[in-house]
Parts: sequence; C-alpha cells; structure tokens
Amino acid sequence: MDTQDPIVSAEWLLSNISAPDLRIVDATWFPSWTAGAGAGRRQYESGHIPGAVYFDIDVIADTSSDLPHMLPDQVKFSSHVRKLGLGDGHRIIIYDSNDFFASARVWWMFRVMGHRDVHVLDGGRRAWLRAGGELEDLPPMVTERHYTPRVRTDLVRTTQQVREASEEGSAKVLDARPAGRFAGAAPEPREGLASGHIPNSTNVPSASLVGSDGRLVPEEQLLKLLAPYRDEPVIATCGSGVSAAVIALALARLGNWDVAIYDGSWTQWASDPANPIKTQVS
Repeated sequence: MDTQDPIVSAEWLLSNISAPDLRIVDATWFPSWTAGAGAGRRQYESGHIPGAVYFDIDVIADTSSDLPHMLPDQVKFSSHVRKLGLGDGHRIIIYDSNDFFASARVWWMFRVMGHRDVHVLDGGRRAWLRAGGELEDLPPMVTERHYTPRVRTDLVRTTQQVREASEEGSAKVLDARPAGRFAGAAPEPREGLASGHIPNSTNVPSASLVGSDGRLVPEEQLLKLLAPYRDEPVIATCGSGVSAAVIALALARLGNWDVAIYDGSWTQWASDPANPIKTQVS
C-alpha cells in the first residue's frame, strides 16, 4: 500500500530538482475540441520545467484501439518510458499546463505499471512559475534507463466489470464529467455520442476538485465531496479516462490508493447500444 502524499508542491520541487534520482515529466494534453492536434507538445516546446521530458498520452497508448488514448500494454509502455530516460529507482514528478490534464492520468498509468514513487506537481506549470521556477525550451539530454513493469490489473476496469459494479453495487462508480453531460442535459463533445450516465453512478465533476489556482482544493473541501468513498471500492470514469484520474488522485490524497479507472469510460460505454444510459432530463 502506498503511504506517501501523491502530490508535491512547487516549493518542494524547487528544493529537490537537482536530486540525482528525480525525473520530471510534462504530461500536458488538451482535448481535441479545445485545441488542435499536438497542442500539448507545442506547449511543452514553448517552455517547460528544466530537464522535463514530454509524455504524450496519444502516443504512449494502445493505438490499435478505436478508443482514444487507451492504456498500452506493458511492453509498449516500458519501451517508450525507457527512451524518455525514466526507469527503475527514479522518483517521477509529473506536471501539466492544464489543471491535471493529463498529469493525473499519467500518474495513474505509472501506478498501473507498478511504479510506486510517482507524484503530481500540485498546480502544475502555473504553480512552478509562481514559486519562482524558470522554464527552458531546449530538449533535455536523455540517457535510456531500464524499466521493469509490474502490472496492477486491479487499477483498471473493463465495461463488463463496470456493468457488474453498476448492477450489483460491488463498487461505487464516480463520474468526473461536468454535471450537464452526466444529466443528459448537455451534449457530449464527441460527435454522435449520447450524453447521460451509467446507472447507479454518482457525479463528481473533476472541476469541483481543482481550485481556481490549478491546485487540488484543500483537504477539508475534498472531504466534503469524497468522504463517503475514502474506504470504499471505487471505479472512476469520465469521457475518455483522463479527468477520471483526478478523482483517483484526490482519493489517494485522502487515503484511498486503490481507485480503479474505467479506461474506455463514457466513449466506450455510450458507443455500445447494449449498455443502458440513464438521464436526469424530464
């Protein structure tokens, strides 16, 4: 069981950035309906925390799937991260420029692959700059490092497993999408996809977990939103498995380190007419 805080502050990173075992990862990602393809990489190239490598969730993914940025197998994941200079014995700090999109997702991916010493920079790039940190636009010098995956299948859920949890109540299903999409009152951004939610799921919008400064909200506020789920089996879902990881990260901060993510999330669920969809629209 992990016991460390999954979050580090910008001040902590400033003090520890020169540690020989520390590696920094920029995981900035923007949904396709908010920015053009490759916007995350362009943001990284325009200026990143010194030494940071770029982790692209659309590349380090199961690209044979029709679903977006699905978790790759352990062979593909380890091949990519080795080339980024990330490996065994490294303390990995992940950040982004878009309010945990997709630093929380990449944190979860590393944990699925069995890496324990992985943390997210609270507030991301904004917090780093506010704390006096500098940026660089040069690519870092990378030395390939051996990476040994030890896959945790308990942190990933399939459609069948989510359907069983929905029907049997064996785990709480928490949906990180905005309230309008969850209710079925607002359209999904992906064309042709119905809005609504998985039966017996609960809406916990990821935006409610992140403050205006881009940091996770204080623990007392997290407790107001998530206290019932601190000691419960939880499956987090969202549109495509990105913002769901913000729920997993927040619950880890409250002590529940075993939140699983429905990797296909709403994109997969609503694409199959066999899956029931609930709405709150009269």
